[in-house]
Amino acid sequence: MAINSIDAAQLSRMFLAGARYLENQKDHINELNVFPVPDGDTGTNMTATIMSAAQAVSEIKDPDMKSLSKAISSGSLRGARGNSGVILSQLFRGFTKVLKNVESLDSASLTEGFKKATQTAYRAVMQPKEGTILTVAKAASDAAETAAAESDDLLVIGAGIVEAAQAALDSTPELLPVLKEAGVVDSGGAGLVEVLKGAYDLLSGKDIDITIASASADGSADTEQEEKKYEYSLAFSLKAYQSFAAGVDQELLAYLCGLGTEVKLSSDKKTMHISLLTNVPGKALNHALKLGSAYDIRIDNPSLDGSEPAAASDTHAEAEQTTSEQKEIGFVAVSCGDGLDGIFKELGCDVVIKGGQTMNPSTDDILKACEQVNARNVFILPNNKNIVLAASQAADLLDDKKAYVIPAKTVPQGITALVNFIPDQSVLDNQKRMTEELSNVRSGEITYSVRDTSIDGRAIKAGDYMGITDEGIKAVSPSIGEAFMEMLSVMVTTDSALLTVYTGADAKEEVTREISARISKEYPSLEVDFQTGGQNVYYYIVSVE
Repeated sequence: MAINSIDAAQLSRMFLAGARYLENQKDHINELNVFPVPDGDTGTNMTATIMSAAQAVSEIKDPDMKSLSKAISSGSLRGARGNSGVILSQLFRGFTKVLKNVESLDSASLTEGFKKATQTAYRAVMQPKEGTILTVAKAASDAAETAAAESDDLLVIGAGIVEAAQAALDSTPELLPVLKEAGVVDSGGAGLVEVLKGAYDLLSGKDIDITIASASADGSADTEQEEKKYEYSLAFSLKAYQSFAAGVDQELLAYLCGLGTEVKLSSDKKTMHISLLTNVPGKALNHALKLGSAYDIRIDNPSLDGSEPAAASDTHAEAEQTTSEQKEIGFVAVSCGDGLDGIFKELGCDVVIKGGQTMNPSTDDILKACEQVNARNVFILPNNKNIVLAASQAADLLDDKKAYVIPAKTVPQGITALVNFIPDQSVLDNQKRMTEELSNVRSGEITYSVRDTSIDGRAIKAGDYMGITDEGIKAVSPSIGEAFMEMLSVMVTTDSALLTVYTGADAKEEVTREISARISKEYPSLEVDFQTGGQNVYYYIVSVE
């Protein structure tokens, strides 16, 4: 039996099915990571991204296309983790640009949605590469257009989309030699194929469990913790200055969902009635005041017995005082160890986010960190190549202040950028200089291989130690000391003056002493500094300047 249209309720179930398929294959997708390091996290990042949206979708009792689009787009954008997660969120964002303007999905709008999704994702990546998730998305989009030209049956079109996406995924090793050498397909593309398969299988009538459990940031069930997360109960009404523009109630609802939980909003053309649980009642109010005048404001702290509601005037006074004390520039940095956290704070970071390899922070994590900084401008230091896109996405979403991403791809680059900050110079001058200084530091990391593989013609066995620089794997050895010194020989040049080594949580003192002695002997002209980093995964992080 042909299916010529899909309503919002059915599409929401399809989306949830796609999310569950991706979640079920998370570990397999992680294992497709090209580099055999113990931080393959593409599956984890993509799952966290789609589950953020799935949570929002599952909470809509009677969805229409506008509310469904908002939940998918806002949920995935804020929940995006890692480059693969950000690209997935951009695919959803593009698709929902079409979705929100239709009453139901047919062959024409499906085709246009896939086309817009692909265009949006390609634009989000500065230097798009073929043989990645983008290639799979493009193949799916092209297949939708081809199939829709021959049939209006969405089952037929869907089958063509899934088949083309799988074929494109299978071809990724031919487009990226590094995939072929490692014997894997692209992990991000594999994740997208699972989403498409899940959605199509549900449309085809397959019985799929689409229950979405409440989850914490790491994906584990954590309902009780989530319920305790928000301290304040905020309720207020809003009167329009003239009349509310169409759609502003849904936009406000989506914004408030990012600030708390149990958000309720009812509205007509002149008034809105709003309530929610949040930790930032002043921020919620200030944002709403852009739309109208607030009245009947009540702020309670349910966790305090007998607490009195805060007066509205006190809330506004606090907001004004905070604004008057704002500094010009503040900093948010992503860090991966207690020692490194302390270094970033000593260098002036206002907020340090726990993250890095194996635990990329989400766009929302970075966004909330920026909101905590009492400054008119915030510099974000991702300090990991897999966090730069999420940081950029957070900067785009930030309200009430400006954010600038200093695209540090390693911890040494982030530290170098901070050292070169000059307080009495302008925002743009500091942004320019700090970004330029990133190229003046060489970074290296020592970790171990989790499987046998071959990269750049170099055979690597499980358990081998690897030295990874900005240019890739440059040292492999059964000895951690030999791997370190081999990597260092690539990093140090005649112009090098300073070597800094950040020791990881699993670095052994005797090995560190041996390495230090060898550095002193082989590089006597270098100034050498060992500091406790405390990072996981990497025994040593190395900076050469």
